[in-house]
Amino acid sequence: MPAPEGARGLCLVFGASGYIGSHLVPRLLDEGRRVRASSRSREALEARGWPAVEIVPADALAPETLPEALQGVEVAYYLVHSMAAGRDFGRLDLEAARNFADAAAQAGVRRIVYLGGLVPDDAVSEHIVSRRDTGEVLRRGSVPVTEIRAGIIVGPGSAAFEVMRDLVYHLPVMVTPRWVRAKSPPIALENLLVYLVRLPWVDEAASLSLDTAGPETLTYTQMMYILADAAGKRRPWIIPVPVLTPGLSAHWLRFITSVPTNVARALIEGLRHDFFADDAEARRLVPQRLLGFREAVDAAFALERSGEPITRWTEGAFAVRNQRIDYAYYAKRASGTSETRADPAAVWRLVSAIGGDNRYYYLDTLWSIREWMDWAVGGPGLKRGRRHPQQVRTGDRIDHWKVLGAEPEKRLSLAFGMRAPGAGVMEFDLAPLPDGGTRLTATAYWHPAGVWGLLYWYSLEPIHRFVFKGLTREICRRAERDQRRPHPTESST
Repeated sequence: MPAPEGARGLCLVFGASGYIGSHLVPRLLDEGRRVRASSRSREALEARGWPAVEIVPADALAPETLPEALQGVEVAYYLVHSMAAGRDFGRLDLEAARNFADAAAQAGVRRIVYLGGLVPDDAVSEHIVSRRDTGEVLRRGSVPVTEIRAGIIVGPGSAAFEVMRDLVYHLPVMVTPRWVRAKSPPIALENLLVYLVRLPWVDEAASLSLDTAGPETLTYTQMMYILADAAGKRRPWIIPVPVLTPGLSAHWLRFITSVPTNVARALIEGLRHDFFADDAEARRLVPQRLLGFREAVDAAFALERSGEPITRWTEGAFAVRNQRIDYAYYAKRASGTSETRADPAAVWRLVSAIGGDNRYYYLDTLWSIREWMDWAVGGPGLKRGRRHPQQVRTGDRIDHWKVLGAEPEKRLSLAFGMRAPGAGVMEFDLAPLPDGGTRLTATAYWHPAGVWGLLYWYSLEPIHRFVFKGLTREICRRAERDQRRPHPTESST
């Protein structure tokens, strides 16, 4: 079947490593579009494994990186925001938008497509105002801008959706602010992607700002009840109180949800309004069947279950979460980092040999105590050993760990196998230093299951940080010592 009209035009997905971008890229490929993906991190994009996608790292706050990303582009999707940067994100958003609009004009881009948010008339939240003002700044440039405005997006990884999922699955009883009674018209990820894919090729949509929404307007309480029903969970007991403001909610929410704190805070501070959408024009330009909230939730869970196998930790990957929709999408994490004059090959020899008779290089007594505790409750904690003392490959068992992936001299990813209320990964990353040597980082990623999963994490987080700092330091010390002695070349296949 021939590609649709306009398929030959190159599409830039700017912010392709983000939530919407990571879903939009494969959808554009399915439509026969040529796609260039861009974000600050090349590694994050390469980890997606997208076929036939050109990868060009760029940063809208570094204007010199934009011409290469925009060269030859017909349609540029602008999907970036700076909420994760903290309290200064509003200023950064506007600066980034100005840089992008100027660079797009110089590159001869035909259309910018900006994903913004629904904006109440009395909006005061920096998050909402920033999304609105970003669209205005983009429109001041000479390239026509199609702004697609959406409220809550119902799909795995959507920050607002994941906040509600964490609340429903982690708290059987909630004492909440009055914002749980606020109304919003959620839209299914599938419906939003259809708008994003089709509107850039509709001439009438040039220079339009279009509201998009699903067929229902619901309170957050109603959405959380439906979310619980869809997962077969008991509905939470929700007690709204007037003294718990959105600002106060943002502080305690960081303990309940695994959504990044700055993102959750920005979202919560915007929930003092009711949101409504006039989406008649969007529906006229791109007719489609809109999914109700329950249908959208079911579609989100189905999308999670269809996830591909992975060879490293990836945020929200269903395989990492033990194929459980009630395990938090976003992970809690703790890391330790050390540097050494030893080269990556010397560090890798130790990292790839971890476990088995070599044990864990640092505070082995603590590791043993945890293994005995797991054995006492019927877990595999005392199943020690490995296939080969040095070689490591995907699928290997190392003690109670399973090897998700091994990239020699770069990364080792191990899935946690002991009994616990959640799912975890331990990952070692090796990065060469500019002046020689290696930076070694060990990170624990934890996807909690319910309130017990949260308590488990918070009880062990300080120990994780202490152990991982010592672990990386000891591996680096041994690598320097061992590099002075010749070693036979080891195969890692």
